[in-house]
Amino acid sequence: LNIARAALEAGVETCILISTDKAVRPTNVMGASKRAAELVFQAAAIRGAGRTVFSMVRFGNVLGSSGSVVPLFRRQIQAGGPITITHPDIIRYFMLIPEAAQLVIQAGAMARGGEVFVLDMGEPVRIADLARSMIRLSGLTEKTEAEPMGDIEVKAVGLRPGEKLFEELLIGDDVVPSGHPRIMCARERHIEPALLDKMIQSLRQACASNDSDSMLRQIRNLVPEYRPADEVNAEASAALAVR
Repeated sequence: LNIARAALEAGVETCILISTDKAVRPTNVMGASKRAAELVFQAAAIRGAGRTVFSMVRFGNVLGSSGSVVPLFRRQIQAGGPITITHPDIIRYFMLIPEAAQLVIQAGAMARGGEVFVLDMGEPVRIADLARSMIRLSGLTEKTEAEPMGDIEVKAVGLRPGEKLFEELLIGDDVVPSGHPRIMCARERHIEPALLDKMIQSLRQACASNDSDSMLRQIRNLVPEYRPADEVNAEASAALAVR
């Protein structure tokens, strides 16, 4: 909110928000806050009326970046294992660092105001499969019950609080071409600026009074698609069991 206001006041030409796929039907407060930030930029695009172009890009997991699973798995392999994953069925979308940089640059060039740009990252990757591929590429073998003499074990340690089995890139189905073959432009729900101001003020009051129940209610008002991870993952597990 402060960045959007400062951009308007300074007459910045283009302002791009770096968002995340965790903003899509979020299952934790971090993801909900990312979606709230998108709503702020959508409202700023309306307020700016073209003086400042506000747009958003949604990233998946950036392969090889600080904190990503690849450097972590590499360290765990070098240490002799185990490789730790949170769930055997967890899947994620991945993009390369150059793709992430190009997405921001292209979004800045194509933006007209209020768009959410998403990179076509192809099929999602099962994290367990990624771990096993890295073991093989390291010239080692997986240690399992069937192969107890293998080198590296892949161990599931349980989902973290708020973690989803799968990520999504779009909230709705309203996607339009961007002019770039690998970049989609999503038209997502927005909130009128005056109403958004009131909702954010209510959230601030809840935070100031340290009222966690009220905070959660206000977050749900802002981001009605926010649902607890346990509920979403139970549905995903049931769907996997049927398949």
